[in-house]
Amino acid sequence: MDEVIDYLTNIPAWFFATCEGDQPRVRPFSFAAEDGGKLWFCTATNKDVYVQLEANPKFEASGWHPGQPWIVVTGEADLEDTVSEATRIAGYEHMTGLGETYEGPNDPRLTFFSVKNGIAKIADIDGSERIIEL
Repeated sequence: MDEVIDYLTNIPAWFFATCEGDQPRVRPFSFAAEDGGKLWFCTATNKDVYVQLEANPKFEASGWHPGQPWIVVTGEADLEDTVSEATRIAGYEHMTGLGETYEGPNDPRLTFFSVKNGIAKIADIDGSERIIEL
């Protein structure tokens, strides 16, 4: 888990894919945290990504840091927001730092979701890969 968090938090953004019907949808994400042994992301309940995850919780996220292998995280979003207050504050500060506006870390629009049935694949151009169960 630490390796996955380190990777995701040391690149400016990675790409998070969902489906809307039969159409893939991809957007940049940049907040990841470990809390209670789970990988957590955050978004807003009024964003398309949240609505798409409600309809189909399966997702993939992928990122790459030049000179390193790339990462692909595959799993299902658990939309039950039970993240700790410390992670909620960190996510709030991160998102407002990007220019999003919320009425504080407990704004009902700001929501956190964890990864269930997740794996992270770290793959290199030479064909090698490692799987990390989340």
